[in-house]
Formats: sequence, C-alpha cells, structure tokens
Amino acid sequence: MHKRLKLGMVGGGQGAFIGAVHRIAARIDDEFELVAGALSSKPEVAQQSAAQLGIAPDRAYADFKEMAKAEAARADGIDAVSVVTPNHMHFPVAKAFLEQGIHVVCDKPLTANLDEAKQLAEIGKASKVEFVLTHNYSGYPMVREARHLVQSGALGKLRRVNVEYAQDWLSEAITDPENKQASWRADPKQAGKGGAIADIGTHAMQLANFITLQTPEILAADLTSFVKGRLVDDDAHMMLRYASGAKGYLLATQVAPGNENNLRIQIYGEKAGLTWAQENPNQLWFAPLNAPKQLLTRGGHGTSAQTQGQIRVPPGHPEGYLEGFATIYRDAADLIRNGRCENCLLPTLEDGLLGMQFIEAAIQSSAHDSAWTRIGD
Repeated sequence: MHKRLKLGMVGGGQGAFIGAVHRIAARIDDEFELVAGALSSKPEVAQQSAAQLGIAPDRAYADFKEMAKAEAARADGIDAVSVVTPNHMHFPVAKAFLEQGIHVVCDKPLTANLDEAKQLAEIGKASKVEFVLTHNYSGYPMVREARHLVQSGALGKLRRVNVEYAQDWLSEAITDPENKQASWRADPKQAGKGGAIADIGTHAMQLANFITLQTPEILAADLTSFVKGRLVDDDAHMMLRYASGAKGYLLATQVAPGNENNLRIQIYGEKAGLTWAQENPNQLWFAPLNAPKQLLTRGGHGTSAQTQGQIRVPPGHPEGYLEGFATIYRDAADLIRNGRCENCLLPTLEDGLLGMQFIEAAIQSSAHDSAWTRIGD
C-alpha cells in the first residue's frame, strides 16, 4: 500500500510566500502529508498558522530544535522536513534535523555564508539521510530536454553559455516594513552578503550547470547596489570561463523595469544552439547549424522519451513553476522511500555548496575591480 510520507515544515507561516509553494508542490503527486511544523519564530503565529493548515496542536512547535527532537522520538514522526525560512536560518534548522536522522528538503541558497555551507556539507555526509535543495527550474520538463540534447551530443562541443535572470520588484527602496519578502532579502543579517546574486543568481548558475553538465572554473564579476542605502547587491553581471574552453555570461538583476521573472538561457555549440525562457517554459528552441530552427514543445513531437515521462498534463496545457517544485518533491519521495531514484536529477548538498562558492567568488571578484577569481578557492 502506497502511503504518503509524513512532512514537517520550518518557516512558511502566515504572511510567508515560499512555504505555501512548497506545501502545494509536496501534494501535487500525493507523496507527502504535512503533519507537523514550527511555522514561525513567534509562538502565537506558529500556533495560528498550524491551526489553519490542520496540524494537530501537539505537533505545532514554537521552536525548531524542540520539533526535531520530538519528531525523531515519535513512532509516527516525520519522514522529512521542509526548510522554508530566510537564508540565515537554513544552516541551524537543517543541522538540527540532519543530526536527528530526518531527511531535509531545503529552499535555496544552501546557507547564508560559505563557512556554514562547508559545515553543513560535512554534517550531511556523516548523516544517513538525504538532503535535497529545491532549485525548482531543474524540474521543468523542457529544461531536462535541453540537458538531454547537450548530453546526447546534439550541440557538439559547447562554445558559449549565456544565462540571464531579470526582475524589477526591487527597483525602489523598501518603504513598507510589512513587505516581508523584500525586507529580509535586503537585510544582510538574514540574506547573507549576497542580494540578487544569492536570490536569483544562484538559480541562473544552477540552471546553466544543470543543462550543460559543466561548471565554470573562474569568473569576473561586477556587483552593484543601485538603490541608495541598500546593503546588498541588486544587480550582478559577470563573465565565466570553463575548463572545456567554453565561455559564458551571467546576469542577475532585480532592478530591471518591465521584467517580472525573466529567466532565460542560450547555449551554443559547434553543431547547434538552444534557447529556453522560463516565462514560456513549455517551449524549447533548437537550432541546428545550417538548418531551420526547430520549436520543441513539452509533450510534442520530437522530444525525448525521458522528457515525455516527466509531464503531468496533456500537451498544450501549461505546466511550470509549481510543477517544477513538485518534480523535486516527487523525486525526493522516491529517494527517501527506496534509497535510490531512477532517473532522478535532484539538486544536492554538493550543488548547494557550489552555489555558495559561486556567491563568494562573485563578491570577491567585484571587490577587487572584477578580477578573475576561481570558484571554490
């Protein structure tokens, strides 16, 4: 009998955005049931949030450490915890649950700084449980089709990787203290040293790494805080160099009027190129050299059997953001149940550590007049 895994959540209470996204995604494939939570650092908000979500009062916790110990001791304790707090809480929360032998699904970036990321990676290695990072764009079917095309050799040797993530929602100073999503992202005590580079730059980098199956070795970055008084960057652009000889460009900006969630990637090889855009996620342009461009669609003719097996709704019906998260949760459930996952492409602790090394390298490069800086040093 297929039983839902028992899920707990830290963060994601009233007024939070990403917690609701994770809860929806965890239920799309009916793999998880939310049964426990420490949903807010404020006890009254934690209790009220739990009641709204149907969590029993004895499993609505005021403290995540108490939750980790209590759930590990229960015969019906949670199988996994979803960490959906601001960045500065990722490390202590994930650590507490890993040390109690509870699987962790954590929002990105991995931690608030590189030292914490290194510590968490060691803790994860020593534990006997799984750690999954929710870089949801890698769960999109046509992103996986792009990866398949690169892996199959259809593009030939890669020459150029261009990835951009542009938003406009932080183009002005934050004047409303109730705007929780903006406020904590602009606060280095909660977000860490990185602003746009951590919030969306890590998504752009992971997307490029995922599709190309390569990671850049060195970068030259220019980070800027355009909004007066802002303590973290709101715009970042950089050049990238790969060991294979490929060159890249990455832009991550949250001060670009007219852009809502404009994540797009272009990859060019010796034999072909491809283009994918998140705001039209069910289409992938494939351009063989000296031949007409081909429009590949999710569920349409010409896509691989592997991609066809990823879709949930019929061709022509949109599938995107929530389903991308759901694919991560579905594969995580398979991994937790079986200790392995066929065709899983889950972002891991190692991906999270690489993301933090990327942030640190970009900050260091920018501080030294965009000097070429090795990622991971």
